[in-house]
Amino acid sequence: MSDLKDKHALDRRSVLKGALAGLAALPGIAVMERAAAQAAPVHLDENDATAKALGYVHDAKKVDAAKNPTYKAGQHCGNCLQVQGKDGDAWRGCNLFPGKQVNNDGWCRVWVQKPA
Repeated sequence: MSDLKDKHALDRRSVLKGALAGLAALPGIAVMERAAAQAAPVHLDENDATAKALGYVHDAKKVDAAKNPTYKAGQHCGNCLQVQGKDGDAWRGCNLFPGKQVNNDGWCRVWVQKPA
């Protein structure tokens, strides 16, 4: 009977140690997931629901002026206040589409001139 009790106690200890080790690993896993998400940015799809609602296109030269009367030649994501990242990058982050990147040559209805 004593052997059975000792074996049972050891199993509980093992389970407890394993659970604690798993809990300790969670923050590290979250950091690795965040780093992986930052390393592989997702390009915004023109068919994304938010992109469609805002009239986003990858190439501002293809904007339908009849549907977007606020569009003026020369407007594109690269000179918009909402864009993030380095000038000259082909794909950059945008405040309007968190976690996704827009084409530097793209455009949407929320375009606002970046201050000089």
